[in-house]
Formats: sequence, structure tokens, C-alpha cells
Amino acid sequence: MTANHAGRPRRKWLRILLPAVLIIGWVAVSGIGGPYFGKVSEVSSNDQTTYLPTSADATQVQQRLGDFNDSEDIPAVVVVASDSELTESELTALSDAVTALPDTVPGVSDELSPLIPSEDGKAAQAFVPLDSGEGLRDTVAAVGDELRASAPDGVSVYVTGPAGFTADLVNGFSGIDGILLGVALLAVFIILIIVYRSLLLPVAVLSTSVIALTAALLLNWWLAKWGLLMLSGQTQGILFILVIGAATDYSLLYVSRYREELRLVQDRGAATMRALKGSIEPILASGGTVIAGLLCLLLSDLKSNSSLGPIAAIGIVFSMLAALTLLPAILFAFGRAAFWPKRPKFEPEVVAAEHGIHGGVWAKLAGWIKRRHRPIWIVTAVLLAVGVVGASQLDATGVPQSDLVLGTSEARDGQQALGEHFPGGSGSPVTVIAPESKLQEAADVLLGSSGIDGVTVAASDAPSGTLPVTSDGVGVPAGPPAGAPGAATAPIEPTVASGDVLLQGTLTAAADSDAAADTVRELRAELETAAPGAIVGGVTATAIDTNDASIHDRTLIIPIVLLVITLILMLLLRSILAPLLLVATTVLSFGTALGVAGWMFTHVFNFPGVDPAVPLYSFVFLVALGIDYNIFLMTRVREESLRHGTREGILRGLSITGGVITSAGMVLAATFAALSVIPILFLVQIAFIVAFGVLLDTFIVRSLLVPALSYDIGRKIWWPSKLGRGAA
Repeated sequence: MTANHAGRPRRKWLRILLPAVLIIGWVAVSGIGGPYFGKVSEVSSNDQTTYLPTSADATQVQQRLGDFNDSEDIPAVVVVASDSELTESELTALSDAVTALPDTVPGVSDELSPLIPSEDGKAAQAFVPLDSGEGLRDTVAAVGDELRASAPDGVSVYVTGPAGFTADLVNGFSGIDGILLGVALLAVFIILIIVYRSLLLPVAVLSTSVIALTAALLLNWWLAKWGLLMLSGQTQGILFILVIGAATDYSLLYVSRYREELRLVQDRGAATMRALKGSIEPILASGGTVIAGLLCLLLSDLKSNSSLGPIAAIGIVFSMLAALTLLPAILFAFGRAAFWPKRPKFEPEVVAAEHGIHGGVWAKLAGWIKRRHRPIWIVTAVLLAVGVVGASQLDATGVPQSDLVLGTSEARDGQQALGEHFPGGSGSPVTVIAPESKLQEAADVLLGSSGIDGVTVAASDAPSGTLPVTSDGVGVPAGPPAGAPGAATAPIEPTVASGDVLLQGTLTAAADSDAAADTVRELRAELETAAPGAIVGGVTATAIDTNDASIHDRTLIIPIVLLVITLILMLLLRSILAPLLLVATTVLSFGTALGVAGWMFTHVFNFPGVDPAVPLYSFVFLVALGIDYNIFLMTRVREESLRHGTREGILRGLSITGGVITSAGMVLAATFAALSVIPILFLVQIAFIVAFGVLLDTFIVRSLLVPALSYDIGRKIWWPSKLGRGAA
């Protein structure tokens, strides 16, 4: 046996062994990571304060609360309300039910306040500290159920305040593992069935995407467990959608190339290697561009943004790896049968007769662009520019906490009932840490504000944990008269920690209202002069600092993302002009998507506003992913231009990639649209902007604007490379 013959069995075994090892390895990772879908809540947090920059006042206040109060519980505000004045017996029954909560509901602290009637007598409230652990949602629900069971007829019971709104968010995110993933996979499966008219191929592609997601989730879970990353409901949802969409897109690019090669070569192994060779550059370039854009989020002041960058980047890495290893191994194992019943035939003569331009709608579109390229790109650009005008209606200055969750909300209803009978900020006070020597000065600033209803100072020895503060000084809590049993033997002093005291001011307006935000900003300005060193925190301050950090982030990060992506495209396309045009068209598309979203959010959906982070997230996803399709197109155009000249290469590239890029765009739009099943305003708005923007990129920018503009410019599109000096 010759050396040549001896090598063939070894190569044959290697061709069988390598795909088998890849498939088994990926399936093993999936088996290990699968159970972690139900464990994300163990390492995630939806507390806004934990995502603020360490320099923010609200963060510093939150970190020091333990110095004045040993409890880490989160306060709930229980509100009972009636259309008529509550009777003495009704108040007694409700008060007894509140007092019994620590014994009847696990997770309720025994340091709760008594039931406090309103001045109009039609409502009462109590402050109930709850365990802030994983079971908060169940505890809030149990408190509400327990009190409603004891409430007299005609009396409504609500659980609101920080604990109530946090429970709302947890409820909103609870569908991520099941509903979101199910809807996204079903949408992708239906699209793939329609596009390929095959059953096995969609299963192979979706299996690749799900296994990539499992691997990404497994790694991110442990990084969060070790404290290296911070997971939240929104980052989890975005990770799921991004990996499913990106892995499917990359898979479709490989499938298209593999099918094309099966028509040119008989051997499926040779087809696999040729398909990999043709796919690896655009997939790596596309994925690398998305990763670079996502990692720019590390520059964010908000930890929710800076954590999303590496979390999502890890997802893209596994998406690329799975599309370039697992899927080729699966398709190699099945060969042409993977496309059944429309198996690609070995027909090199037919392919040669097509001259590289396939028939059908994309060949017709290429011919139309050849004849009418200048009117096409001018009209398209003008229409997109008109759409940008609507971006002025996008009010991205923040959303009240009570409007973060769509649909019904007990916490929101309770906040409304609270505002009708008590100061709107009850249960979510302004918290001020001030030097002990400036206690009275800080208190006077709070007392002098029309937005503050009352002021207290933390005092661990006081029965309620606080003492009232007036312009005359720190008051003494009501109690037995001097000399009586149980009377205090010495004046109760405020708690002092590291030379500071903690004051709380009850807001007259709801803590998430514009009026409350104005009050906090005014207090900060006045305290800077009256009590230097004082810092302001609380629910309202957290929202202010979050919004301010978000606005700073988008101003800083958006230009950097554009610069990074432009440089990557220059390296990939060996050109300066082409990348600049591609980025410009993508930015124009993004502006149009924002404009349409601004109009829809204001006049159709009647949303209360837009979170400042929505434009940043939408920009990163749309620009990075929108560039994906231009990369898929232009890398093939460059490949064809090297053989046939630029203008012919543009027509060939459009015709060859048209079907796969359109399919990929519909898949990505469908997966992002699936985010709208999670009733969180932030995610619903991102879902609309990105899904609409991806469709705009797919059907307008990549299909019409870019090819027509490139065709009009001709070979100069590749300036200053040698290709730019070749045939047009």
C-alpha cells in the first residue's frame, strides 16, 4: 500500500471523527448549561442602585444606610382605602392584620410601623419592611393576599413602595426563561420553514442557536456568581435575543454558502471546507464588529450598561463559534439530506450558465439598479432623511418608576391611592447623610422646601427608629411621662456614624414624579451651601442619577462606537471611502428608525416617555447589526469585483446574497420583536426600534441605497486600494 493510499483511510476517519467530536462536545456543554436557565435569579439583581456609578450620591447613600440601620430589608408601603370614612372597628381589624404579618407571612420584619390613618379618614398606611432576597415577589403577593382576606367589604388593599415596584419588575421579567425564548424560537422556526421549505434544516439551525445560548449563559452565570459581572432581567432578556438572532444569522450565511458549494462539488467534505473558507471572513468580521461595538459599553458610568457589554459580547463569541463548528459538523453529517425535500443537485454546468447571477427577484432588482441607480439612491436617501425628523418627538429624558411595567400594576394603583390621601412620597423619602455638626442646617433646608412634608433623623434607640426634626431642633418621641415605668432615663440622641447623621424627608409628590425630581435637585443645590459634605439619596435621587448617567453615556459612547466600527470596516474592505459610506447609510437608517419610533411612541402607543438608555442600546444594536448585512454584502461584492470589476461585482454580490441577507434580517427582526412579550417598557421600546430598524436596513438600505450608491460611484468606492484603480 502506498503512502497515498495509506493516508486516505486516516483522512476518512478524521472526517468522521472531527464532526462527531464537535457535535458531542457542544451537546455536552448544552447538557451542563441547560439547568442554568432556571437559576439566573440566584445571581441577578433588579435594584437600580446597584448599577449606579460609585461616584453617584445615591450610590454612596445606599452603601452607608447600614451604618445607621442594621436591617437590609426593603420597605413596602401597605395602603388600605375606602370610598367612605373607615370606622373604628375596620381600623382595628386592619391594624391587627398588619401587626400579625410577621407571624403569618415569612419574610416580613417585626419592625413594621402601626397602621396610620389619613387626615380624611378614608385610608390608612403602614410601613412593612420585607426581606430583599430572592423570594421578595412571593412575599409581596402573600402580604397583599393576607391583608385582603382580613379587609372588610368595600376596603381596597395595595402593596406599593420600593418593595411593590421591585416585585412588579420581577414579575415582568419572570417570562424571560419561558415565554420570551419560546416566542423567539417559534418565530425563527416559522421563518426558516417558509424560506427553506425544509424541516431538518431549521431544526439544525435552531439547535445551533440554542446550544450557543446555553454555553453563553453558563459562562455568564459563573462570571456573575464570582462577582465579575452583574446580571439583571434586562441584560438576560437582551442576551437571549441577541444570541438567538446572531447565531441564526451567522448560520444562515454558512447554510447559503454550503448549499452553493454543494452545487459545484460532489463531495460534501470538500463542500464543507469551501463553505467554511467563504464564510469565515464575513462571519468573523461581522461578529467582531458587533463585539467591538458592545465592548464600547464598558466606558459607561452605569454598571447596567458596562456589564451588558461583556455579557452580550460573550454571547456573540459563542454564536460565531457554534455557526463555524457545530452547524458545519451537523450539515456534514446529513449532507444534501439536510435540505430535503429540496436537495441541492450537483450541477456545475448550470451554475456556470448562471454567470454568478441567480434568477428571480434579486436578479431583477440588480438589473433595475443597473438602469436607474442614481434616482434610486437619491429618492431612498431623501425618504430616510424625512423619517429622521420624527426623532425630535422622542422624549428620552426618563420614565417614572410607576410606568416601567406595562399592563396592570398593584404598586402603581397603590401609589395613586397613596397620593390621594397622604403625601405622595410616603414610603420613598429623600435620604440625606450630613455631618453631625450640620444636622440642623441640613434639616432647615429640608423643612424650608415646599416639596417636603416632614423631616426625621435616624435614632436607633427611638421606638420607631427615628426622631422628628423641627426648626427648633430634634424632638423627643411620644412615650410614658418622666418617672413612669418604661420612661426614658436619658434624652434619645440621633445615631452618629463616622461623624455623620441620616435625615429623611417625606416628599409631597410621588417619588417618581417630575415635581419630586425638581425638589431633590433644589435640595442638592441648597445643601451644597448650607451643609457642605451632605449627600442626597433615595428612590428619586437614584432615578435622577441614573438618567444623568445614561445621558452622559450616550453622548460619550455613540461617537466611539462609530469610530471603532469605521476602523474595522476599513481593515476588512481595504478601503476608506466604502466604510465611510456604509457607516453613513447605517446612521441614516438608525435616525429614521428613531424618527418613526418617536412618532409611534407619542401618537400611537401613548408611552409616557423613553428611558435615556433606549437610544444608546438601540444605536449599539442597530449600527453593529446593521453593519452586519453591509459586511455580508460588501465582502461578497469585493470578492466578485476582483474577478469581474466593481459595477458587475455589485450586481453579482447583490443577486447572490439577496436571499440569505433578507432571511437573516427577518429572523433578527422577529427575535428582537419577541422582546415585546415582556411587559417592561424599556424592552418593548428597544424591541420596536431595533426590529423596525433591522427591517429598514434589510429591505431599503442594503437592498437599494448601498448597491445603487456604490454602483453610481463605481470603482472609486474602493479608494485608495488597488481595486479602486482597476476596471469599473
